[in-house]
Amino acid sequence: MAGSGILPTQGSDVGGGGTRVTDQSAERGRRCCAADAADPTPCEGPLAAVTVVTGDGQEITGCVQHSARQLASRKGARLHPLAALLPWAVDIYCRAAELVPFPWEIGM
Repeated sequence: MAGSGILPTQGSDVGGGGTRVTDQSAERGRRCCAADAADPTPCEGPLAAVTVVTGDGQEITGCVQHSARQLASRKGARLHPLAALLPWAVDIYCRAAELVPFPWEIGM
């Protein structure tokens, strides 16, 4: 994460003890925190649409498109339990099921 503009900080959210990722560029309105620097796809929906919890407890908040990409790409990833209250949660799971993990790494 060094040099990527993504800063890990200790989270104090429900479930506690995880690491929350914040992205300085997302705060300036460019990309959501879940967007990988190598991912050319644009953000869709709110930049903080949902939080993805990775298998190691890291929390990454992002748009619909990039949250789905995180679900597809990270082993053990899931949506934060409060995402069940959001209208786009099912859409994110459906997108993740169809996405290739990290497609830019295999030339797609």
